[in-house]
Amino acid sequence: MEDTAAAATATAEKASSYRYWVRESTGDAAPLPVPRKLDPAANGNGNGNPPPLGSVWNQAGTWEEKNLNSWANSRIKDLLGSLGSLEFPTGKASIDEVSKCSGDAFQVTVRNKKRVGYNYELSLKFRGEWLIKEENKKIKGHLDIPEFSFGELEDLEVQVRFSDDKGLTYDDKTRICKDLKSFLTPVQEKMRMFEEELKGR
Repeated sequence: MEDTAAAATATAEKASSYRYWVRESTGDAAPLPVPRKLDPAANGNGNGNPPPLGSVWNQAGTWEEKNLNSWANSRIKDLLGSLGSLEFPTGKASIDEVSKCSGDAFQVTVRNKKRVGYNYELSLKFRGEWLIKEENKKIKGHLDIPEFSFGELEDLEVQVRFSDDKGLTYDDKTRICKDLKSFLTPVQEKMRMFEEELKGR
C-alpha cells in the first residue's frame, strides 16, 4: 500500500514538473530561427552603432586624450613666421621669428565625441625702422602674447617689449607700440586658421 502511494506521488510530480528542453516539435510550436550572417561593414562595429572615434582599446569611447603638442608647435611657428611686414605712417616693421611658443594642444574623446583645445603663450621677434627726430632709427624687440586658449582669439592682447629703447622718448615709444599692435589682426587670422586645422585632425 505504501509502495502504491509513493508511486502515485512520483507520477504526479513528473506530470507537473517543468520541461527544460523540448525534443519533439509540436504543431503549435514557433518556427525555428533562420541564421543570418551579419555584415560588419554595414553595421559599423557589428552592433548597429557607428564605429568609435578613439583607439581600438577604447571601444566604448569613454575618455581618451591625445597629445598634439609636436604638430601644434610646428604649425603655429609656420603660420606666424609668415606674417611678413607692415607699413606705418612713419615706419615699418616685420616679424623675424616666433621666439617663444609655449603651451599644450590636445584632442579629447569623451562619450564618443571628439573635442580639441589648446593653451599657448607666444613671443614674436620683430625688427623695424621708424622716423625719429628726422632720421630713421632701427628698433628691435618682441611682441609678447599672454596665455590664451581655444575660442579666445577675440580677447587676444599684444604687449611690446623693446630690446633697446635708448634715445626713445615716451611719445616715441607710445607711437611705435600703437603701430606694432597692428600685428594683432593678422595674428588672429593665422590663429583662426590654426584652430580650423586643429578641429580637422
